[in-house]
Amino acid sequence: MHQRLESHAACRDRRRREGGEHLRICPQGYTCCTSEMEENLANRSRAELETALLEGTRALQATLAAQQRGFDDHFQRLLNDSERALQEAFPGAFGELYTQNAKAFRDLYAELRLYYGGANLHLQETLAEFWARLLERLFRQLHPQLLLPDDYLDCLGKQAEPLRPFGEAPRELRLRATRAFVAARTFVQGLGVAGDVVRKVAKVPLSPECSRAVMKLVYCAHCLGVPGARPCPDYCRNVLKGCLANQADLDAEWRNLLDSMVLITDKFWGPSGAESVVGGVHYWLAEAINALQDNSDTLTAKVIQGCGNPKVNPQGPGTEEKWPRGKLALQERPPAGTLQKLVSEAKAQLRDAQDFWISLPGTLCSEKLAMSSASDERCWNGMAKGRYLPEVMGDGLANQINNPEVEVDITKPDMTIRQQIMQLKIMTNRLRGAYNGNDLDFQDASDDGSGSGSGEGCPDEMCGRKVGRKSASSRTPLTHALPGLSEREGQQTSAAAPTPPQASPLLLLGLALALPAAAPRGR
Repeated sequence: MHQRLESHAACRDRRRREGGEHLRICPQGYTCCTSEMEENLANRSRAELETALLEGTRALQATLAAQQRGFDDHFQRLLNDSERALQEAFPGAFGELYTQNAKAFRDLYAELRLYYGGANLHLQETLAEFWARLLERLFRQLHPQLLLPDDYLDCLGKQAEPLRPFGEAPRELRLRATRAFVAARTFVQGLGVAGDVVRKVAKVPLSPECSRAVMKLVYCAHCLGVPGARPCPDYCRNVLKGCLANQADLDAEWRNLLDSMVLITDKFWGPSGAESVVGGVHYWLAEAINALQDNSDTLTAKVIQGCGNPKVNPQGPGTEEKWPRGKLALQERPPAGTLQKLVSEAKAQLRDAQDFWISLPGTLCSEKLAMSSASDERCWNGMAKGRYLPEVMGDGLANQINNPEVEVDITKPDMTIRQQIMQLKIMTNRLRGAYNGNDLDFQDASDDGSGSGSGEGCPDEMCGRKVGRKSASSRTPLTHALPGLSEREGQQTSAAAPTPPQASPLLLLGLALALPAAAPRGR
């Protein structure tokens, strides 16, 4: 306590000499304090409680922020490792089928990062556009001796769904990636929203009525010359329950959010889980190219049957040449246990935090307000030393209608806290949708509309807007992009590659790829 107060003996002597001064907050009678001191102490008591509230929420904010960083780094690392594995294995196995299309694969990973980061793009549409572009490019590449105008490629695109040129890989990746990525990104966003709610609520100013009640709780015993009397436990709880009535109303939606976050971690495991799918995108891409080569003759015949015979390219290669054969063996790496450790710690911490808002009054009384250890004749009850008799109020605004210590208008809830309750509801609904595999349209859960501090796990410039998928040059640089994967890489590899050999419409020689270990997990 920084306010300089008289000692008990000095106060008693001055009261005897001067008769004291009647105060507006402390009980009437002789006092060691002046009206000016009382007013100053009321302001100080409010500032001290607001500081105690900030300090009391700091540990929870730090815990949530650390969890968010840990999970975000892990999922980003999984995606980077998948792209790195693709970058190392595909050139030797697929040759020009990969090197001349390296940019398309880089763009796919870039958009997966954007999607994971919270950008407002549709994952299924992104994957569909990738496969459509890749099919056009590979079909041209496998048929350099043919003229394939845009209308013919449009026909090819219409034939793609029934012909399934890439086998089952696109469908399997779409189903699994949608569930896995939405679970991962929504969980990380939930941690951010929870942290933002704690931060914003901790800064909500206390009411004048609360200031007076806290002044009476903390300093009136000093003014009455009994500084050794510590607040009675139930008295302190009633004061803090009245002061933090609006904060306690967060309890129901806060619990719903944390329950939903614990539940969605079940979606991190198994063949369709985030751990397997986010880190295994390259397996599905390898299987798709393998299927295209295995079925190339049948595919070409059916395309010609449906779209007609294309014209021969007079400037194309004049001789037929076999494509080089290659083998691709992708070894699955067992999980290192990092995610399991993160989830185990997060579940325990989230469960511990469930009753945070309704336990806050008791926590502050015990740790910050020097509450008495027992309610007996020696504690301060707001009037004198003695037992505190009123019952302890319930939690939340509605239960403060008869609070004997703090005048609370239960018809006027705090609007900032009501907004945060709504943010909790929005995030909980998104988590529940993600648990069921539904990718709800991206919403910025911040109440300022800018995306800043929303906790949604995406940079400001990426949130709340559609991301163009046609032009890579318009994309925002990615902070987690895989090092060494530059735009020049595809140009360099394709420039060093020989001219594509000729292949006849009905005889397309694919690479004989052995993918015993490349099959996606759980199949």
